[in-house]
Amino acid sequence: MNRAARSQAKLTTPATPACPAEQALRSITGKWKPRILRAAADAPVRFNQLLRDIPESNKQAITNALRELENDALVRRTVVQQKPLHVEYTLTDQGRTIIGLLRAMEPL
Repeated sequence: MNRAARSQAKLTTPATPACPAEQALRSITGKWKPRILRAAADAPVRFNQLLRDIPESNKQAITNALRELENDALVRRTVVQQKPLHVEYTLTDQGRTIIGLLRAMEPL
């Protein structure tokens, strides 16, 4: 196998499973994810409250980040059956464990 073929083979070889630390970092990295997690740390938070708490973001960015956090089982989305209907986001047990790490990284 020549050099170009080996290089191409490396590109098409399936990736090895990531280590748990790498997977955890991937779950919380992003421009808005840490701020969303912090906003939901103490109490359930609504979507519009997130938009107010993070004014430099936009609806699409917050929506995407929330979906990723939900897919990674860090945030739980709950439809509250009250008039008017609304959605709240709360941290899961796994999400609460990350809050301690985020708080530890804050400047003193």
